[in-house]
Amino acid sequence: MHFEYAPEDEAFRQEVRQFFKDNLPPDIARRAAIGAHPPLKDDVRTWQGILHRKGWGAPHWPKEYGGVDWSPVRKHIFMEELYNADGLDYGWQSLHMVAPVLIAFGSEWQKQRFLPTILSGEEFWCQGFSEPNAGSDLANLRTTAVLDGDEYVINGQKVWTSDAVQAEWGFFLVRTDTTVKPQRGISFILVKMDTPGITVRPIISIEGGRGLNEVFLDNVRVPRSHLVGEPGMGWTYAKYLLGKERTTSAFLYFNKRELERVREIARGELVDGLPLLETPEFARKLARVETDLLALEWSVLRVLAEENNRHNADAVVSALKVRGSLMQQRVTELQVDAMGPRALRFYEHDEDSDTLLWPSYVPGRTAGYLIARASTIYGGALEVQKNIIARLAFGL
Repeated sequence: MHFEYAPEDEAFRQEVRQFFKDNLPPDIARRAAIGAHPPLKDDVRTWQGILHRKGWGAPHWPKEYGGVDWSPVRKHIFMEELYNADGLDYGWQSLHMVAPVLIAFGSEWQKQRFLPTILSGEEFWCQGFSEPNAGSDLANLRTTAVLDGDEYVINGQKVWTSDAVQAEWGFFLVRTDTTVKPQRGISFILVKMDTPGITVRPIISIEGGRGLNEVFLDNVRVPRSHLVGEPGMGWTYAKYLLGKERTTSAFLYFNKRELERVREIARGELVDGLPLLETPEFARKLARVETDLLALEWSVLRVLAEENNRHNADAVVSALKVRGSLMQQRVTELQVDAMGPRALRFYEHDEDSDTLLWPSYVPGRTAGYLIARASTIYGGALEVQKNIIARLAFGL
């Protein structure tokens, strides 16, 4: 496969790069580079507001809802430059997940009420899918929503809910019918997170972050108008949501940016007076990762070039998720390996210091390495993804 960017796309890249250089606040970029988890809410709102005023707030949305009419290649260029600039990729739960579902299946009232505040960054969202006994197999979820007049009464528990402690709203999968097969009894509902009966309890993750949460719902009353689409269609909407962005599951932009940090680290660390980057053993390790990441990038570009070809789309998403999550672990492991004893420093001790006694690349790298250990679990466990590939691509 031979891929070249058209001259007009290269010109677009320069426009995006210059805009980020001129408009991304340095303090926000610094905190994004460290990788604080979760990112500061004020940082996200400030940066999303800047992008929104430029008209770039939601590159992947349809134009009639505030998106831009970019080709898949230009969306790819935009995301690549965003990560290279250490800009915050706001709103996985908001812009990338609940919004496409609302655009495709939501009522006109839901679109008019929620899409503008998602686009501006005014309201944060969280995703309430996983439960203590329903992670990769969401069909086992037990949280119920019982219709009582014009309201649903929700009871149950969610876990690993990212950003729930910051979110104004959440989109939840709930069981509205227990008399049909498990997948058919699930519905998709929007819940205001300060509704009486909701308790959010942070989960402190291994690197010290507070981005994950348990959410307890005790007789939470939600207006019937907050149910998205038809009752019992939540499973279908969730599959649509998870497969909407076919290439983001590869973590390509994160992996490319972090591999460049590996090179930065290896240029700064010395071994017997020689930069680590120039030592044969490390150069071999780096070359292997670079080669595999290049193969992943070409796979993503091929998917972009064939965006309208939906053959085995679910298998493609799973394959990119497998390769991308494993690559995320390899890249962050290489960072820690390159730093040696410096890797003992974590971002929570370092991010406020302006007079560092260690190189600027140190803070946040070990935390990122630890977070990446979960990349083969969240968003669909590795084993489940391989089963999907086997079934859909090979008929096994």
